[in-house]
Amino acid sequence: MIFPKKPLPDDGEILIATVKKVFDQGAYVTLDEYGGLEAYLPWIEVSSRWVRNVRDVLSEGRKIVVKVIRIDRKKGTVDVSLKKVTEDEKKKKMAQWKRLQRTDKILEIVSKKLNLPEKQAWDEVAWRLESKYNTDAFAVLERAAKEGDKVLREAGVPDVWIKPLLEEIGKHIEEKRYKVQQIVVVRSNSPDGVAKIKSFFGAAEESFNDEVGELRIFSVGAPRYMVEITGTDKAEIGAELSRLLKKMESLAKSYDVSFMVAKK
Repeated sequence: MIFPKKPLPDDGEILIATVKKVFDQGAYVTLDEYGGLEAYLPWIEVSSRWVRNVRDVLSEGRKIVVKVIRIDRKKGTVDVSLKKVTEDEKKKKMAQWKRLQRTDKILEIVSKKLNLPEKQAWDEVAWRLESKYNTDAFAVLERAAKEGDKVLREAGVPDVWIKPLLEEIGKHIEEKRYKVQQIVVVRSNSPDGVAKIKSFFGAAEESFNDEVGELRIFSVGAPRYMVEITGTDKAEIGAELSRLLKKMESLAKSYDVSFMVAKK
């Protein structure tokens, strides 16, 4: 479990959220980096493009990247936006999230070995490393794997953590990456067909689960397009590709395009 440094996020902070409940006026999400703190995502903040149904963009259990737009510190409530997150912010956040998850895994394993609370590991290791070196904890752990325990000691990490941390870090530095691909055929006979196809792919990208990996959709000679997912878990990205193709099939009618999975 990822333990927060503070009880509430800052205004404008970019965060990972899990969609909890979707309804006509918006959705409730939980903020993964703040212990599952609940936040409200208004309908008007879901997408910058017109969508027929909010469920075309959001579904329960999906991971999304959001920006904090309002905080009531007295009530402890938070409002977030999906549409105010730029593509660059989204990509950077997902990369940070993957590194945070890897840090979490290391701290979970080490704290269990030492029979110490995982929260103590976050307080005495992760947050001290970030405060000392002004970067994410995993980057410092990678550095410690190369340079030795001095990196950890200078940040004030207690001795009890150092040896088991160094032993565990090496197992998590390199991750093999996998790629799955599928060609799809997308057409539109409308005068504004190019715009419809672009909007269709935009909706597909919004429905993609970024936690699984990275998505690319590109032309291989219209009307044929490649849907490509890259990630570290072969089974997960394969399952996500199958889910995404089904979602694209269901979206096609809404965007007035024809969609077909090309035969291999």
